[in-house]
Amino acid sequence: MAENTEVAVSIKDIHKEFILPQHKNSTFKQTVVNIVKQNKKVTQKVLDGISFDVNKGDFFGIVGRNGSGKSTLLKLIAGVYTPTAGGIELHGGLTPFVELGVGFNPELSGRDNVYLNGALLGFGRKQMAEIYDEIVDFAELEQFMDQKLKNYSSGMQVRLAFSIAIMAKNEILIFDEVLAVGDEAFQRKCLDVFEKYKSERQTVIIVTHNMETVRRFCNRVVLINDGKVQDIGGPREVADKYSKLNQDEIDRSEEAKYSQVQSSPIGLSAAFKGGKKSGNNFSSGDEIELHVKWSPEHTPSRMLINLYKRTGEYLLGLAAPLENPKSRSEITLKMSPQLGLGNYFFTVEAYNEKGNLIGDIYHAPGFTILKADIKGMGEWNGLFAIEHTWE
Repeated sequence: MAENTEVAVSIKDIHKEFILPQHKNSTFKQTVVNIVKQNKKVTQKVLDGISFDVNKGDFFGIVGRNGSGKSTLLKLIAGVYTPTAGGIELHGGLTPFVELGVGFNPELSGRDNVYLNGALLGFGRKQMAEIYDEIVDFAELEQFMDQKLKNYSSGMQVRLAFSIAIMAKNEILIFDEVLAVGDEAFQRKCLDVFEKYKSERQTVIIVTHNMETVRRFCNRVVLINDGKVQDIGGPREVADKYSKLNQDEIDRSEEAKYSQVQSSPIGLSAAFKGGKKSGNNFSSGDEIELHVKWSPEHTPSRMLINLYKRTGEYLLGLAAPLENPKSRSEITLKMSPQLGLGNYFFTVEAYNEKGNLIGDIYHAPGFTILKADIKGMGEWNGLFAIEHTWE
């Protein structure tokens, strides 16, 4: 028998369009001329028939590439925008954290802004007074609360806004890229709060580009692409589809970087030869072949191939065996790296017999690990897998 679920938010065939004027009327003359010309306007369609439900107790993720419409959707749920067509039903009070500065008055003190934000969220002054100390304590801004908000740094404003959102808690909480701002200590605080929300089955809707956040906290995720729902389901499956959606752009970026290094003085080049799979998407443990070539008239005595994660970690350095270098002008590296999820790239360095660098390729072909579920090891997280057993 299916588990009974209560709907917290129902999104019903939402459409959202923005009207973009083609001409600006900065003078009276321009206004008159544009009226005569029947100033044409362009309609920008952002959301095109979005429908899904968020159940009570869901930690619900909304993901998609930049410009897909996810933040617009969140602002529609928060009531910042109104839909062009369709409807949104909320079953419970809602507290939004959708954009820094929304609901803040820079000319008022931090203290006054706490009460102002509380009023906008539907809380009375007495209710806000009861949680005021908790808000200030979490934000760590006690000595600044009587200063005007315009004198706060952006980080201080984020801390205050987030503290109000989590302390003035409602049945439904929504967040837009909250982990993309603030320092490391603040982000850790956010993660601790999210852990608490998940254990308490608090209804949360979050927009994020961070797939680790999705996998760690969300139980359901929707993927928005070009204003439409492309997929909705479990966090790992949708996160994988989001990574694949980004892969074409990653590949184009890699090709552009690679094309900029073709002027190597020894004609050095590197490309994937194929291996068991074609393309630049792999699972952990798949065979990868990197084919390196150079001009026959040049004779590197030593070749180094390095592997990096896109986030900066240096993972591996290998010296290619070049016996009788004058008789060859290419070499292929075959490997089956047991790597964690993420984006990686190679670098290639060629040296002569005196140890001088005579050619290099940085940001050589890159690849993406989309699955880290090596047979017999189950799913795991981290930079790489280490064979192990359980007793």
